Amino acid sequence: MKDKVNEIQVSYKEKISMSKSQAIKCSADAGKLLFDTWDKNTIGLQESFKVMLLNNSNKIKGIYQLSSGGITGTLVDIRILFAVILKTLSVGVILSHCHPSGKLKPSEADKQLTEKIKKAAAFFDVKVLDHLIIVPNGEYYSFADEGIL
Repeated sequence: MKDKVNEIQVSYKEKISMSKSQAIKCSADAGKLLFDTWDKNTIGLQESFKVMLLNNSNKIKGIYQLSSGGITGTLVDIRILFAVILKTLSVGVILSHCHPSGKLKPSEADKQLTEKIKKAAAFFDVKVLDHLIIVPNGEYYSFADEGIL
């Protein structure tokens, strides 16, 4: 039993060639794509948080749903968020979460979380390009467009 230790494996499997992946050029590109990935049966029922992972050409490596919560909030574990970001060797991210209420205005908690993630990302040379709030009708609020990122 001595000398036995658990093995840790880190992997990321690319199913779509990055040369064929879509590049994000603006918040509208990200907002539409993120809304299209949301489960339309639950977007109006419970908050969830997703991260869009990007390479250095802003091409999409993938979208990961980090959490699913209640009617008015969801827990975002920053350690898990960065495990995903680092595992995929992403250099840029777009954060997103839905507001089932349809309210596009970010809460103070939304702003504080974004700032906390942005500060942590700087340690890893990862850019937080935007944080989008998506509502059930497909509209979105962009922190970057509103100048609060």
